[in-house]
Amino acid sequence: MSPAFDLIVIGAGPGGEAAAVTAARLGKRVAVVEKAPFVGGAAVNTGTLPSKTLRETALALSGLRTRDLHGVDLSLRRGATIDDVLRHERAVKSAHRDHIRGLLGRYGVTVVHGTARFSGPHAVRVTGSGAQELHAEKVVVATGSVPVRPPGFPFEHDRVHDSDELVELHRMPRSIAVIGAGVIGSEYACMFAALGIETYLIDGRNALLPFLDADLSTALEASMRRLGVRFVWGECVNSCDAPPTGDVRLGLSSGRVLTADHVLICAGRASRVADLNPEAAGLAAARKGRLVVNEHFQTEVPHIYAVGDVIGFPALASTSAEQGRAAAGHAFGAPTRGPVARVLPTGIYTIPEVSAVGETEDALRAAGVEYLVGRAGYTEVARGKIIGDEAGFLKLLFRRSDHKLLGAHVIGEVASEVVHIGVMALMVGAGADLLLDTCFNHPTLGELYKLATHDALLRGRGTS
Repeated sequence: MSPAFDLIVIGAGPGGEAAAVTAARLGKRVAVVEKAPFVGGAAVNTGTLPSKTLRETALALSGLRTRDLHGVDLSLRRGATIDDVLRHERAVKSAHRDHIRGLLGRYGVTVVHGTARFSGPHAVRVTGSGAQELHAEKVVVATGSVPVRPPGFPFEHDRVHDSDELVELHRMPRSIAVIGAGVIGSEYACMFAALGIETYLIDGRNALLPFLDADLSTALEASMRRLGVRFVWGECVNSCDAPPTGDVRLGLSSGRVLTADHVLICAGRASRVADLNPEAAGLAAARKGRLVVNEHFQTEVPHIYAVGDVIGFPALASTSAEQGRAAAGHAFGAPTRGPVARVLPTGIYTIPEVSAVGETEDALRAAGVEYLVGRAGYTEVARGKIIGDEAGFLKLLFRRSDHKLLGAHVIGEVASEVVHIGVMALMVGAGADLLLDTCFNHPTLGELYKLATHDALLRGRGTS
C-alpha cells in the first residue's frame, strides 16, 4: 500500500511552512504535524514576531522615535501598563497565525495538531486528543528549539523567566536583570530600557555581540548605554535567590550581589529532537541535540531532511524558511527550488537596529585581504536628517584591487531594510561601479550607499 502522503513535515514554524508549501506547489500530498494548538512555531508565537512587535511598542510608548526631532517631544508622560505593551503583540501574533493557516489550507496541506514521534523510517505517530499514524515517502524535521534552562535558576518562580515565557508577563517589572548578552538578551534589554525600566545586562564576556564588525559592536554598546542599559561585564551568575516577595538576588562570580524585580535568562537555545524518538527512524542526534545534514539538508537517513534550529547555526527565521524551501525542492527533484542563497544577512532588533552581510574587518585582516573602508552617517543624507537618527551609519568594505563589495554593515533606523541593497550587490558579485551608477530615490537611506562608496574610493586615493 502506498503511503498516504508524499511528505510529512514535523513542525509548523518558518522552515516547516516553507517546506510544506514548496512540496504542495509541486503537486505533492503534504501533512504538517504541529505540537502546539496553533501554527507559526517560535517565530510567530514566542520569538521573532513577539519580540520585534514589543520593540516597536516600546519605541512608540517611549517616544524614542521623536526625541531627536528639533522641538518635538511626543513621549507619553505616563507609565505604560502591561496591557499597553502586549496589546499590539497579541494582535500581530493572532493575525499571522491566521495567515499561515490560511496559506497552508489554500495549498491543500493537511495540518494535524499533536505530539509527533517516529515509529519507523517512514512512519510518524501523532498523539494528542487522539492517536493516529501517518506514513510518507519523505519527512522534513523542523521542530525548532527551546530556551536552555541552566541549573540553579528557579524557573517555577513567576519573576524568573526564559525568553519564551517573557511574552506572558502579568505586570511591568520595576527592574530587570538580563543574563546573557547574546542577540535575544540584547534585544530584550533594549526594549525594557526604552520603557524606562532599570535594566542590567550581565555577561561573562567583555564585548557585545563579538561576531559583529567591531565598529558596529562598539556603536551599539554606546547607544544601549545612552538608552539606560547597565552592562555588567566579566561576571557569571553563581546563585539566584528568588523569595516569594521582594527582589530576586543574584550572586555574581566577583562576590557582588545584584538585585532586581525580575530576571530573564538568555542562555541560548537547544534543539527539539529527543522527543521525536529519532532512533526509530535510524537518526542519531549530535551535539546539543542537533541533527547533522548535508548540503541538501538530508540527514544520514536520505529520505529524512532537517531544517531550521534543529540543525544549528544560523537558526534564523529567514534562513530556516530558505532551508525548508531547498529541502523540499531536493526531496522531489525540483532543483529550481534551491539551493539556499549563498549570501545571508543578519538582522538584530536592538535599539538601534543592527544588520550586516558579508565580511567584517577582522575577518578580512585574518585572511590577508587588502580592503577599503567607506562610511556614511545617517545625518549625511536628507532622509536621516528627517527621521532624526543622529547616530546611525553605513559601513562598506571593498576589495582594494578591484573594488568588489565584500561586506555591508548598518546600525540605525530600519537597518535590517537598508542592508538589503548590500545583500543584492553581494549576490551578483558587484562592487563600487554598480552602487555609484544606481539611481536611488531621494530622500532615502539608500543614498547612503553612494556616499559610503565615494568615501571608500577617496580613502583609497589617500585622501579623506
